[in-house]
Amino acid sequence: MSWRAQGMRTWILQRLTAVYMLLYLLVFAVLVFRQPTHDFASWHSLFVHPVVNIATVLFFYALLFHAWVGIRDILIDYVHVSSIRFFLWIVVNLTIIAMAIWISMILYSVVVI
Repeated sequence: MSWRAQGMRTWILQRLTAVYMLLYLLVFAVLVFRQPTHDFASWHSLFVHPVVNIATVLFFYALLFHAWVGIRDILIDYVHVSSIRFFLWIVVNLTIIAMAIWISMILYSVVVI
């Protein structure tokens, strides 16, 4: 089977994003349980660190890509009318792009350079 096989690349990338999200959640849980965060100042001090902030941005991008692959597969498998599938694909893409911009604006506003 070639690397250009239909869906194989996105299937592998979806699995890699799932592994990254799992690792991020485990590390984040350890950070939160080690130092409980109960107020805004403690959350801000956690996310002001560039490593945590970049890892969080990558987590959300991985989450959005993971969701995009799943929704794309659902559209391909279950929406048989091409025009409706294309319209839904555009709506999903625009929604995911808007979410990525929104997440970036929120998380990059925390970092002080």
